[in-house]
Amino acid sequence: MVPALRCLAGVCGRARGGLAVAGACGPAARRPWLLRVGGRSASSSSFDVVIVGGGIVGLASARALILRHPALSIGVLEKEKDLAIHQTGHNSGVIHSGIYYKPDSLKAKLCVQGASLIYDYCKQKGISYRQCGKLIVAVDQEEIPRLQALYERGLQNGVQGLRLIQQEDIKKKEPYCRGLMAIDCPYTGIVDYRQVALSFAQDFQQAGGSVLTNFEVKDIEMARESPSKSSDGLKYPIVIKNTKGEEIRCQYVVTCAGLYSDRVSELSGCNPDPRIVPFRGDYLLLKPEKCYLVKGNIYPVPDSRFPFLGVHFTPRMDGSIWLGPNAVLAFKREGYRPFDFSARDAMEIIINSGLMKLVFQNFSYGVNEMYKACFLGATLKHLQKFIPEISISDVLRGPAGVRAQALDRDGNLVEDFVFDGGVGDIGSRILHVRNAPSPAATSSLAISGMIADEAQQRFKL
Repeated sequence: MVPALRCLAGVCGRARGGLAVAGACGPAARRPWLLRVGGRSASSSSFDVVIVGGGIVGLASARALILRHPALSIGVLEKEKDLAIHQTGHNSGVIHSGIYYKPDSLKAKLCVQGASLIYDYCKQKGISYRQCGKLIVAVDQEEIPRLQALYERGLQNGVQGLRLIQQEDIKKKEPYCRGLMAIDCPYTGIVDYRQVALSFAQDFQQAGGSVLTNFEVKDIEMARESPSKSSDGLKYPIVIKNTKGEEIRCQYVVTCAGLYSDRVSELSGCNPDPRIVPFRGDYLLLKPEKCYLVKGNIYPVPDSRFPFLGVHFTPRMDGSIWLGPNAVLAFKREGYRPFDFSARDAMEIIINSGLMKLVFQNFSYGVNEMYKACFLGATLKHLQKFIPEISISDVLRGPAGVRAQALDRDGNLVEDFVFDGGVGDIGSRILHVRNAPSPAATSSLAISGMIADEAQQRFKL
């Protein structure tokens, strides 16, 4: 196994009996969820490798695998009718530099590597981006030691171009921003990650890969032994069924299911832990006539006492400025609106995760986030610490995203990326991406390289 791969104890050890399947499925005309792509018909029901999840990590991984192994038949399964519409399509669009993450962690290594790869890829494909930079600003004297420690961490992580700047240089970069000291991160940028993800899909399809949309996975199991009882068994021993009763077969599976990563792992007989707890982040929008107040990304100094970063200023490729986000518990995994609710999702969050311990440990923080979600003025006070000129009349309620945050049973946020496989018949043929929140989009090409390495070794491709 690749040394950098972080694994969990007690993973897949259960191979369940499955449905016997004789022969391939019917023609594509009878299977509306099958697409004809990349010069190869997806009407076949069998693939060498299947990737579950059509977000940016799944599509990058599919691309990496088919470019390395062009002779393999590889398919991507996506439950929606379109690709990359959830976390990929609802994120801030920031190309992160890698400054925040613990040195030698996967996040630190893959973010720094991934940012470089994303910039190169966008240049190669002609995808628009802006390397607009970021200031991490200390507005109070007590924040300066934390800012200096963060600067040292960034240097350890190999982040390019970092420098500590004082008030006069802050004003040169952000004329309307107040602050005592800041870290200048010139390597930070912005991009439309859905556009990047769709470009990955196009690369994958042009190389002969197949994308199957409207295919919501309901079960992953081992097929019964072939009638011949041959020593080789079935060539495609894994059966993946969707909610419509349709199925495909494959030799190996890589899951990149984002908000449903724990459920998909459990479907395959693997350990559901760490559980995914969805946190909604609500943004405000700066009115167009006030967008001159912000030139690049402006971020607060993170406080390790709290689980999330705090509100910040984020320019977008369309010229808008997003302000936020907050971080409030979502009672639906794709709950982009405040009152979205799923009884199943809510019960799983409360009963099966360590959420109650997290709430107890961060009660005042959680109450404050809920208050900010309800009252614009509360969020505005945090924003005015950096740009005092912003008033309540300058902001509007904006979009929201949902972060798939892994949580252990002790109520701790799982900070690093987590990937695992398993044991037994099905476990040895599967690789799960278990926790890949921000900066997964920035890191997607680096993550995909690591997944391709691990798949090649684990599956002996």
